[in-house]
Amino acid sequence: MEAPFISIVIPAYNEGQRLPRYVTELTRVFLERSAPPVEFIVVDDGSRPEHATLQRACVDDAQARFSAKGAPHRFTYVAAPRNQGKGSAIRLGWRSASPGATWLAFVDADGAISAEELHRLVELTTTDTGRATDVIAGSRILMAGRRVVRNLHRHLQGRVFATLTDTNFRLHFYDTQCGVKLIRASMLRPLLDVLREERWLLDVELLVLLKRQGARALEVPIDWEDFGGSKVIPGLDGLRMFWGLLQLRRRLNRVSLPAPAPREQAPSLPSPAGVTGSDRR
Repeated sequence: MEAPFISIVIPAYNEGQRLPRYVTELTRVFLERSAPPVEFIVVDDGSRPEHATLQRACVDDAQARFSAKGAPHRFTYVAAPRNQGKGSAIRLGWRSASPGATWLAFVDADGAISAEELHRLVELTTTDTGRATDVIAGSRILMAGRRVVRNLHRHLQGRVFATLTDTNFRLHFYDTQCGVKLIRASMLRPLLDVLREERWLLDVELLVLLKRQGARALEVPIDWEDFGGSKVIPGLDGLRMFWGLLQLRRRLNRVSLPAPAPREQAPSLPSPAGVTGSDRR
């Protein structure tokens, strides 16, 4: 089987209802549309048995469909020994990824980011824009041509959090917490032993460390829809994240980073039809 160009981790904790629908859509879209070889890694973050059974079954079914069609993509399933949080699950998935992948990524399991939008971001990595970028981050910016359906309370909480994040770290990101990010593997792999965040703050920790390493980042406005069932607890999780930012800042001030990897020339892939790489704000 052809080595994947990009390995995408999907962290799943008790997602027996939402994940199968999303995996089905991912399989359909990546069978219908051309794309570089993708490795989807579903990481079960200590789900209850009834959810784990459904999650594993949908992955097995998706892989069978890819194999039957001779597709260059594949689905794999990794089970964490216990629940440790989204950030921990993503890091486990990245460590399990194919060593030959040029990009490492993650996307949330709830389907808020459609399979079509994920495909668009994967395609972007093969364009001139992608070849000149180290980090491609989805962003929930409500603007002309984009559709963002989001609970008002979560939107306001998100804007406050974004302001506090920028005050502390000067990342200049509109949306650090959007659940899809693609990172050039040569920039990310040296940081795997440095990353520590086990839950939602992995996004911020990752972006801060990549910025220190000189990574070239691009925020891409995407369509996003909240389908409900969020595990975020309004108010309480907001307070936890704000306190977590202060702790993260103190810890990162003491972190020593490995020497940045030499910037490598990404493999040239033919740019797919209809993709222009013009998704800049």
